[in-house]
Amino acid sequence: MPATDEPDRSSMPPQEAEDQPPPSTNKAPAAQIDVHFDPNTAAITTTQLNTLREQTNRVLALIPNTGSLRVRIVNDEDMIDAHKRFSGLDSTTDVLTFDLASHDTDFNNKALDTDLIVCADEARRQASQRNHPVTHELLLYIVHGVLHCLGYDDHDHDDYERMHAREDELLNAAGIGTVFHSTNDKEHKS
Repeated sequence: MPATDEPDRSSMPPQEAEDQPPPSTNKAPAAQIDVHFDPNTAAITTTQLNTLREQTNRVLALIPNTGSLRVRIVNDEDMIDAHKRFSGLDSTTDVLTFDLASHDTDFNNKALDTDLIVCADEARRQASQRNHPVTHELLLYIVHGVLHCLGYDDHDHDDYERMHAREDELLNAAGIGTVFHSTNDKEHKS
């Protein structure tokens, strides 16, 4: 009998196991990126840190890369110091990204070696304005930094839209929801 695209309509009833959906584990796939949060932070609570750790692992499991990510969460004062030291700017910012990996041109296969400094005070201000949890805002900063290391940029309009669309795509796929509304927010984040 020739192969067709028609489903099998034989009169035999399917076995019981085929009638049942596969068991749900509700477990996110394990990230292939080792994530380490600096445990010496007083900028957020232990509960927030645990939530952020779990959410970060869930999002990073959605990208094909491997490697290592280290995250330090700071307050405005520490971020101003770091921003001045590394960028020459005497102001706070949301995230500073340090890409220590080789500059591979195949970003889907690039092994991350990344340090991030994220600002909890800035996250609190943005989360309050946008009416979502501070952990979601911090997670956005982490995803933003990782995407920079994977070749995304946000310095012209098209790149900005592409990068923030990818952030929201990943956050939605991880069950977090849209955090950065690029169509409503034209202020560039870097």
